[in-house]
Amino acid sequence: MGTNGSTMLEVLRQGLPPLDPSTVSGTASCALPARYEAVGEARQFTRGTLDRWELGDRFDDICLVVSELVTNALRHGLAGTDRSTAPQHSNVRLHLMRCTERLVCAVRDPSHDSPVAGDDSEDFSAESGRGLFLVGSFADSWGWHPLAGTLSGKVVWAMFRLGPEPAARPDR
Repeated sequence: MGTNGSTMLEVLRQGLPPLDPSTVSGTASCALPARYEAVGEARQFTRGTLDRWELGDRFDDICLVVSELVTNALRHGLAGTDRSTAPQHSNVRLHLMRCTERLVCAVRDPSHDSPVAGDDSEDFSAESGRGLFLVGSFADSWGWHPLAGTLSGKVVWAMFRLGPEPAARPDR
């Protein structure tokens, strides 16, 4: 797992509300393998990143959303892929970006299909199918957009409002 800030920022800027690059204070990204255990890896990566950014108190809500976005990417974004012969790292990637007063979680997958949120008649006793409902309930906003340029597929993102970043602490 690693980061690639400049590529990630360009991907995250596509389709999001306008972002002032000067407000970005942290970026992190990791490639995820084409297996469902990747959801746990995404949670661990998110935990470590939020702890570094001193946002550990927001972990529960953000982690739930990351889990849903990654699960959807693996289930629907890699549909038709034989996971037993898939490469160790698929084209699913988790991106986190901290701005002054918001955090963006985005998951990229190779599918061009739009994510489908359930409707009001959805069976809430079902074991699956409520992922984007949960994303919409816990995040302040969410959306998706197709990728342009050399990357293909789409990015599904969720945004969380944060308080202003604390002032830098003087060294003691």
